[in-house]
Amino acid sequence: MREVKTIVTTAGRPDDLSMVLADFVCSKLDAPFIPRHKRSIRKLAEDFQANIIVAGKNRYEYYAFGAEEPFFFHPNSAAFRLKRVARGEMEPFLEAAQLEKGDSVLDCTLGLGADAMLAAFTVGQYGRVVGLEANPNVAFIVAHGMNTYDTSELPLTACMRHIEVVQAEAVAYLKSQPDSAFDVVYMDPMFEEIIEESNNFQALRAAGAHVTLTDAWVEEAKRVAKKRVVLKAHYKSDWFEKHHFSRLTRLTSKFHYGVIERQ
Repeated sequence: MREVKTIVTTAGRPDDLSMVLADFVCSKLDAPFIPRHKRSIRKLAEDFQANIIVAGKNRYEYYAFGAEEPFFFHPNSAAFRLKRVARGEMEPFLEAAQLEKGDSVLDCTLGLGADAMLAAFTVGQYGRVVGLEANPNVAFIVAHGMNTYDTSELPLTACMRHIEVVQAEAVAYLKSQPDSAFDVVYMDPMFEEIIEESNNFQALRAAGAHVTLTDAWVEEAKRVAKKRVVLKAHYKSDWFEKHHFSRLTRLTSKFHYGVIERQ
């Protein structure tokens, strides 16, 4: 099947900043610029049979081909989750990952980065958090958002800026790493069943790479992880048993975590 190309345009009435943002994303993704000329996003997508990135006045929006809603960066649940952690409350992801100050974390499925932000908060300034995103358009949107999103909420801003976003497919990236390169390797493939209800999560499902957990992925994760491999999946998933994760059951939640200890 022919790969869908990506084009860049602006909002309906672009200003000078929109044009600067459009030029920037064109250079980063080697994508052509198409003037809007009062056309709707749907019309542009049909005319060019393409994904579309819109350079707006305040943010980039990404319309995957056929998608009705745009994907854009927003810290989503990270803000209130970080507040809970700062108050000393229990956080299921951190309970599973058992991170310490100075640890290095590889998030194989970055998405909107909420878990990576929690990891960045926990490992601190001397730790390292790398987030992988296979889709180059999504990787660009998230990386740019993490570097520019304007928020007065601390420590959210510092956590976003601390994350290294890498555009790469998880297994290929893992294979490029030496043994025990990261303390913790985290995997959160898009669930077989929808859990989150937010519009932007649904937009991410349309825009992002859909992957399934494979033997090769788990084996490479185990090789690269020094301390543990952590999996997040739907409570009905058979991945925990199939890949020998110790499941951390959460009776009132639709998703569970699994852990493989390396020490």
